[in-house]
Parts: sequence; structure tokens; C-alpha cells
Amino acid sequence: MNRRTGAQILVDQLKIHGADRVFCVPGESYLAVLDALYDANSIGLVTCRQEGGATMMADAYGKLTGKPGIVMVTRGPGATNASSGLHVAMQDSTPLILFIGQVSRATLEREAFQEIDYRRMFGQLAKWVAEIDDPHRIPEFLSRAFHTATGGRPGPVVLALPEDMLTEEAEVADAQPYVPVETWPGEAAMARLRQLLGTARRPFLLLGGSAWDADGVAAIERFAAANRLPVGCGFRRQDRFDNTHPCYAGDVGIGINPKLAQRIRDSDLLIAVGPRLGEITTDGYTLFNLPTPKQPLVHVHADPEELGRVYQPALPINATPRAFAREAAALPPVENPLWAAATEAAHQDYLAFRKPPRSPGALQLGEIMLWLDEHLPADAIFANGAGNFATWVHRFRQYRRFGSQLAPTSGSMGYGFPAAVAAKIVHPNRAVICVAGDGDFLMTGQELATAVQRRLGIIVLLVNNGMYGTIRMHQERHYPGRVIGSDLHNPDFAALARAYGAYGEVVERTEDFASAFERARAAGVPGVLELRIDPEALTIRQSLSEIRAAALAQQRRRRGGPA
Repeated sequence: MNRRTGAQILVDQLKIHGADRVFCVPGESYLAVLDALYDANSIGLVTCRQEGGATMMADAYGKLTGKPGIVMVTRGPGATNASSGLHVAMQDSTPLILFIGQVSRATLEREAFQEIDYRRMFGQLAKWVAEIDDPHRIPEFLSRAFHTATGGRPGPVVLALPEDMLTEEAEVADAQPYVPVETWPGEAAMARLRQLLGTARRPFLLLGGSAWDADGVAAIERFAAANRLPVGCGFRRQDRFDNTHPCYAGDVGIGINPKLAQRIRDSDLLIAVGPRLGEITTDGYTLFNLPTPKQPLVHVHADPEELGRVYQPALPINATPRAFAREAAALPPVENPLWAAATEAAHQDYLAFRKPPRSPGALQLGEIMLWLDEHLPADAIFANGAGNFATWVHRFRQYRRFGSQLAPTSGSMGYGFPAAVAAKIVHPNRAVICVAGDGDFLMTGQELATAVQRRLGIIVLLVNNGMYGTIRMHQERHYPGRVIGSDLHNPDFAALARAYGAYGEVVERTEDFASAFERARAAGVPGVLELRIDPEALTIRQSLSEIRAAALAQQRRRRGGPA
């Protein structure tokens, strides 16, 4: 044991637990920690421009590595800004630890400058929220934080750090490195699974959630191939299975292939490995019957509290997806499965659905996605936030490797670019593409300064249609022609990128995209390609005018008039 300040003890625990990166916006409330990090050569510090961006970077780090992303922010406004990324980590089940500088202990409960009770503020946004009021307990709290963030259903932890506690000296023993807890399926459960599979005629395998790794994905691919099972991936979890695999049937999320949705409804055995079976993956809780699906449900999840929470499984299996996948791959396969032809048909349906229809305007996002698939390596990482633009990415992009998709299941705008920054820091030799909408990008676009400062060769495809597209879509469906609040007056994004020191170029035609992309890739700095699309190209299936016309016709029918 040796005498150290609370800040030094904290940084020493981070090193012990294997943290190699901290994302932050600096603040005076935790200056002592920043000073301790000055001497921590094994921990890199990424200084960001807004706390929401920093927390989203930490979330992306957690998704890519399986280790808790570490983020530090100051009290009050810093913490409130960080809440957007914290919500992503909670709904996405991402391991993350958020450290917040706090007012001194002597001024607590007086509503001191920027004081907030974080246990009350973040009670439902994190797995555990605590305040460390004694430097002697820092090793204990940090050990628990790492175990909690990674155990069961992974998620975020919040620790508040009173600034005077960080400068107080203490003599305390260090903790041992945390040991991730892995839950494995039992022999009886796997035997029952094999029995159910042997009597099925129309099984379906649905993948999603967190707690996967590359080995787990390889194992589930072996299990599916051996049994010739049709496979779907949950919303924004398409990298849990090679999309070019002959068993792949498509993504189960927003804009699902109607043939795929019907295939799932008609299945007589549903094996869900990893997903919580939330609102989007279940098409608003309509894809399966509530509370008991008509087909036997095998639900595999790392958190026992998720098993039976919404849907009652015939066979609940408390295991991490990666552990289950390894055991499933070792099961004797079903010989000559009755559903083999249906699996081939499901893959052909997926390939047909992937052919982009013509959209209004000279720039076709679907064709651009197909071009990127042909010209980027299989391990390229795509990051996106939320908006109608993302439906083109999900439908036409093929994910080949685990860890190649970064997208928030929480539906958070502004996620894509910070996630891309973290991805390029973690994997500097891999291609990283951010696809963002115009409204989406301006939520966290200031992190372009972070990317330029670090010379990160990210390429942003910034889809500009001059509106909050998803909101306009819903407006036109519910209040056709009554447009308010969804129009955007945007800057010249290419010029804005150049002002930051990045590469910027405007693309208005599909045939101009390839050369512009190559110029951006050769620039040696972050690149922003502003893709100006026709506002009519609001969705893949319907134009803006078609959505409005359909809504007006429905209104007339309700009033008793001709459609």
C-alpha cells in the first residue's frame, strides 16, 4: 500500500482493470483526475467537444471491444449533456462507466454551483448510480462498476466524484482486475433445444442483443449452416451474421421485408438468441402473440430478468449469446431438415428485396450503398444515427463481419459521427464510414473538430434533404399538408467541413459519387460528402407526395367522401 490522492487511486484502478482509453470533456470539478491521467501512459485521453458526443464515443468503444467505455464529464451541464449517450448505452446494453465531477462534500444538499443528485437523476438510465464520498472505497467502487457494467445484461454505470474527495490522500490496497462473468446454457436446456428442433417443420433463428464476439458469430454461423436454418438479425444488429451467407433471410426491424415478417409469423419454432424482443424487433409487439407466442419460443439472454419479461418462452436459457452459440455449434445437426428449401427461398427473398427501387431525383442512395459494398473491404465499419436516411443503409448494406455496424437501437439522433470517431481510434487501419442525415449530423457534428485534430480518415456521407425526414413522414401521414417545425435551413456542409480542416464536396448525381468518394478517401483527413437528395425521396417505398396523397384519401374515406 502507498499513500495517494483519490484521483491517483482512481486512475490506478482504471489501469488495473484494463482501461486504455478515456473520452472526456474536461471540467474543473475533476481536474485532479486529469492531472493523474497526465502520468498514466497506458491510458489515452480523447478530448471531445460536447459531452453527448463523448458518451456516444464511449458507447461505440464498448460495442467494439466488449470492455466498458470510459467517459468523464463535469457536473451539472456536463452531466445533463452526457445523458443522451447514457440512454443509448442503457437501451443498447453496452458496457460503459460514466464518471461525473461533483461539488465538494461540504457543500452537498445546498444546491451548490451546478449541483445535482445523480442517483435521482440517472436512476432509470443506468444499472447502478453511486457517489464515492471516501477515497478509501475507490477500489471497491471501481471493481463493482466494472463487474456491473459487463455482467448479466451489460449496461452503463454512473459514479459521481466529489472534487475534494479526489484531492484527499488515503492509504488503501488496490483491487484485483475484474473478471467478466459468463453464463452458459446447461446440458438439459441444450438437449431440449435439440429435441424441439428435431420435431419442427418451420423453425426460425433470430439474433440480436449484446455480449457477442467474433468467435460467437462464427459459432452461430456453423450452427445455422449445419441445420440449414433461416436466420434474421434484429434491429441494427445485422453484423451478428454474415449477410451473404445462404442461410441469411434479412433484418428484422423498421421496414422489414413483408415476406420475412410472414415467414416469422408462420414459424413453428422461434429461437431468439440475444435480443430483448423489444418494440422495433417485434414490429410493435405484433410479430408474435402476447404474452405467449403461438409457436414455441426459445429465448436466450444473459439477464434472467429479461426471460419472460414480455414474452413467455417455452424454453428460457440464461446464457450469453456467445456462450450459447459455442454450445449450439456442438449439437448434432438435424439430418435432411424439412425446412432446407424454405431457407434457400428465404435467402432469395432477401436478395430480391435488396435490389433498390428507383427513388425521385438524380441521386439514388440504394445504388450508392451497393457501390460501397463492392468497393470496400468486408471489415469496413458503418456508423449511423437516426432518421429515414438510415433505412437505405439497413436494407441495402451487407454486413460481413462482427463489429462492422454501429447504430443505436435506442433511435438516438447524432450517434453516427461520434461512433465513427471511436471506431477509427480503436481500429485505425479499417475503413470507417458514417452515414448521417442533415438534422442528425448537426446534433453532434462539432466532433468533426475532434476527428480533424486526430487526423482520423473517416468519410461522412451526409444525406441532405432539408428537413427532419422522419418527422415530416409522420406529419404527412397524420396531418397531411400541415407542415410545421420539420423544415431545415442548412449550411453548405462541404464548406463547413473545409472550415474545420476536413475534406468537403457536394454530390448531386449518382454517377458523380464514386470519384468523389475516392477523392475523399485520398485526402488524408476526415471527409464530408454532402449528398443532396430530392426531398420527395422520403422513404424507400413512398415519395413525400405519395404519402400525403394516401393520407388525404384516407381522411376523405373517414368523412364519407370519395377517396
